[in-house]
Amino acid sequence: MKKVLLIEDDPIAVMLCKKVIEKSSWTSEVDTVSDGGEAIAYYESLIGKSDEEELEKYPRLILLDLNMPVIGGWEFLDEFILNFYPICSETKVVILSSSIVPEDQIKAGQYPLVLDFLSKPIRVKDLEKVSKLFDENEVNKKTQ
Repeated sequence: MKKVLLIEDDPIAVMLCKKVIEKSSWTSEVDTVSDGGEAIAYYESLIGKSDEEELEKYPRLILLDLNMPVIGGWEFLDEFILNFYPICSETKVVILSSSIVPEDQIKAGQYPLVLDFLSKPIRVKDLEKVSKLFDENEVNKKTQ
């Protein structure tokens, strides 16, 4: 995994997630923002960078909390699909949530770019699962 964007408002959850990612050697580059509004601004700052080298700077994976102030996870996801996904269509999303509401998991399954719905806190074995899903997605994309 080249680059990951972690969208999470809880500083303790951010610290734990980064520690797990570090421990797993999953990626060396994790950008963090604390809500959907900051994530939108993050992507807006990347717009206009159209050459391939610059496009490589887009995160290939977003770890997304659902319940955040300002702009929550679902609102961010809808905005991302509308305004940024056409540009960075390689990006996939993993929902990280403490939600136990079954409707959230069902809703997540309705978004083709969502690879998985994981409970917080994330664990190394969760990252291994996500890596496998991401790799399978890449293989499926190439064979279509």
